[in-house]
Amino acid sequence: MNEYQLISDYKQIKKYKESFNELAKLVFNLDFKEWYDKGCWNDNYICYSYIDGDKVIANASVNKMVVICNGKEYKALQVGTVMTHPDYRHKGLAARLMNIIIEKYEKECDFIYLFANDTVLDFYPKFGFEKVKESRFSLKTSDLKKQVLYKSTIRKVDINNQADFELTKGFAAERIPVSSTFGVKNNDHLLLFYFILVFNDATYYIEEEDTIVIVKQEENKLHIFDIISKKSVELVTILNHIVSDNTEIIDFYFIPDSNSENIYTEIMAGSDDTLFVRPFIKDMPRRLLFPLTSHA
Repeated sequence: MNEYQLISDYKQIKKYKESFNELAKLVFNLDFKEWYDKGCWNDNYICYSYIDGDKVIANASVNKMVVICNGKEYKALQVGTVMTHPDYRHKGLAARLMNIIIEKYEKECDFIYLFANDTVLDFYPKFGFEKVKESRFSLKTSDLKKQVLYKSTIRKVDINNQADFELTKGFAAERIPVSSTFGVKNNDHLLLFYFILVFNDATYYIEEEDTIVIVKQEENKLHIFDIISKKSVELVTILNHIVSDNTEIIDFYFIPDSNSENIYTEIMAGSDDTLFVRPFIKDMPRRLLFPLTSHA
């Protein structure tokens, strides 16, 4: 085991950063290059990696952020990008990295959490993580209170346009949590990852509301992945800007702030991402959903 060196916080070291990216491409088909070339890798994203020579062979990253739960702030740490090169698996490297992260951060934060796919559901309970079920939230447009909008100027955001990129950077840095029930802040590095690499074709700016929305219409369903604003906005107003005549169902990928009793909620039966928390925070809502754009 001693032949592999542990390194961390190497965002300024080109050879390690590029080797990390090669491993992410190999394991997850994820390419971080555009994200870090645009300067989005900040101090809230820290890699813990083993190297063999100059090659990153295993990694677990931490994402520092603040979680807002019913108005109360919690210091949270999300673990992500847990990966091992196929040639170096079954040596316990990921487990070592998890132990290092837990030992370093468990006293600094209120809780640690992560999302796991089906292949590793038995791995994380060994480190004291508890599986937590999340919920889905949706609304029928027939139950939406219609508003008369005198004007609606919505335009697609082009992340490759410098002015638009600066716009998204400003919103990422200054956004308020999407939900007062359960939301996150100080996670601009993650939100920019979604702007640049995940939803670069689904991001729109609503001029009248000075709000960015990440949305996608699929047949009769409107998927709302995030609503990003620097000030409090009325959900129903935003919905009236983006709902089309074809929309029958609105699916939310966060807990919507709404007084409407018509928001339908159900426990997720199956998900590609299973939430694990250590320790479980009792103040978390009974119907819980971490905003999608905060997933590492």
